[in-house]
Amino acid sequence: MRLNYDPDTDSLYIHLVERASVESDEVSPNVVLDYDSAGVLVGIDIQNASSHAEIDRLVAEHLPLKALNAA
Repeated sequence: MRLNYDPDTDSLYIHLVERASVESDEVSPNVVLDYDSAGVLVGIDIQNASSHAEIDRLVAEHLPLKALNAA
């Protein structure tokens, strides 16, 4: 999973998997779900993100740190 925040557009995109989306569904104002060709959810697009979440306080948890500590 990967997060991208664009401060110019105030949009947060959550990449659940690295596959192209072919279909989108606006499930509520400012929230769009993206699906791949098999109908699997691949991403979540949140517009006006700073009004829905504290963007500056996003914290990453459960990162695969074993690979980093192995060196």
